Amino acid sequence: MTAPPDQSTAHNTRLWVPAWPVPVGQILGQQRRGGGDPTYRIDFQGRHWRGIRTPVGEATLMVETRPREGRVYAAAWGSGAEWALESLPALLGADDDPTGFEPTHQVLADVWRHHRHWRIGRTGLVMEALVPSIIEQKVTGQEAFAGFRNLVHRWGTRAPGPGHDLDLYVQPDAETLRHIPSWEWLRLHIDPARSKAIVMAARVAHAIERTADATLEEADRALRSLPGVGVWTSAEVRQRALGDADAVSFGDYHVAKDIGWALTGKAFDDEELEDYLEPYRPHRGRVQGLVALAGLHRPRLGPRMPPRTHLPT
Repeated sequence: MTAPPDQSTAHNTRLWVPAWPVPVGQILGQQRRGGGDPTYRIDFQGRHWRGIRTPVGEATLMVETRPREGRVYAAAWGSGAEWALESLPALLGADDDPTGFEPTHQVLADVWRHHRHWRIGRTGLVMEALVPSIIEQKVTGQEAFAGFRNLVHRWGTRAPGPGHDLDLYVQPDAETLRHIPSWEWLRLHIDPARSKAIVMAARVAHAIERTADATLEEADRALRSLPGVGVWTSAEVRQRALGDADAVSFGDYHVAKDIGWALTGKAFDDEELEDYLEPYRPHRGRVQGLVALAGLHRPRLGPRMPPRTHLPT
């Protein structure tokens, strides 16, 4: 790991005292797109670093948990630093209310007991969640994470302040996304169906970002009105950007099968999953998150799906 950068030039700092013991890594990990995510770093002291494009500019955000003090310390650099620090509680789940979530299945109840302080964070940044979610459509995780890395390294920018020393990046802005040529998308290993969806979204990025202030139902409708954005992508975005505890990733290759196997011993299809989760409204997405957090999944007995090889190198 890279040595920790000097924090003496921090634009601003914040010491937040949450009302519950915050498992920072588990909550922030919801925003990470694979182990090589160039917009996310964990240094050898266990501090979490994010490169963020806020509504008022780029920011590098560092988050450090101090469990013995019951506090969370954060520092931020760049023109978006103040916005990033103001958004810290929501990012760490302060807006998420698990009241009324009472698992009846013993496995789920045990997971909830062990992860009682886990919450669903909210970034308030819709395009930040939408772009990688589109890239992850209908491909293997390996291919999706590689495509996102390629996009950010080629077209993103270095995060401000110590983010540069950490090799931390910020996603490309909407203007940049709109002007990436079609052949460049192929070189990133992102096929035309997904690249066109990203470019179309980038053309209406301002309207998309406004869904952060809409109701969850309105946000879902607005997202699914975009070409190439369906139920799965909308759910993935709402989970991260809006902290939607009821958003379920229907249409995922693994989610229904894994939840069914973990809680009933039988792999579900989407219809069976929808029926099973209905009593958990408005916490259906919380069930999905807890099953994933506990690492519960059906046995992987077959060979892994290989990444596609027909795209240019």
